[in-house]
Amino acid sequence: MGNIFKKLGIGLVVGGVLVGIAHSQELPSSFQLLFFIVSLIGALVFILLDARPLSTMNGGKSLFAVIAFWILMVTVCVAGASLLPQFNPEDERAKIDKLLGKERAASQKGKAEELIARAKALDEQVKALEERLKGLGGGQVATASQASHAGDKPSSAPGATAGGGDFMKVGEEQWQLQECYNCHKLRGEGGKKRGPELDNIGSLLTVDEIQQKIADPKSFMAEGYEKEWQKGIMPNKFKDLMDPKEMQALAAWLGTFKNASVNTPKPIKKN
Repeated sequence: MGNIFKKLGIGLVVGGVLVGIAHSQELPSSFQLLFFIVSLIGALVFILLDARPLSTMNGGKSLFAVIAFWILMVTVCVAGASLLPQFNPEDERAKIDKLLGKERAASQKGKAEELIARAKALDEQVKALEERLKGLGGGQVATASQASHAGDKPSSAPGATAGGGDFMKVGEEQWQLQECYNCHKLRGEGGKKRGPELDNIGSLLTVDEIQQKIADPKSFMAEGYEKEWQKGIMPNKFKDLMDPKEMQALAAWLGTFKNASVNTPKPIKKN
């Protein structure tokens, strides 16, 4: 009997030490309790090693003893586990939302303000382009107006006239804003093999066709990307994220890439 108390005391001491270490490391109280229980279980195992062996049992009595022991162990394990602190994902999610709520709200507000500021800046650029075009003569104004509504080729798009640098800058900004580089490689940067390289796309498609592909990804399929085309890897969302002028600017900017040394896959018109 004295040996039992001795081993139980050792288990309590070990458990206390573990709890002290866990507390010093600022571990949650649930972990501290778990360490203490594990130490007591270890002490119980060593106590059972000193227990007297059971008498030999035969036949149905031995079978009954095994089944009863199995039921007892299962009950102890299930009941014991239910008493331990349980992890609740909803509690953790609530903590995270509480911690990051202000940052998320500020971030979303900042993004909205940034988009509004960009929209205003683009609108001012468009107005400035229109004023510049008016100074070039009525015929050119009419041509530019048609291009802005019909998505004409680069030669008749605003990017090919006065202020073209600003127009092309808008296209490059849309490339970055819409994160096209996640799927397409251009100028040796970006791309994750989900879409073709575009360094020679201007030699294969007109600005109108590029714009059509952006607005309707199913309109063209690149050779070698049949599976991606069938799965609809390219999202059908850009017509909602960009206004027509922004999409035309992106198409005109991509139309300037005519590097024949890059093997841009041939586009195949599908509808």
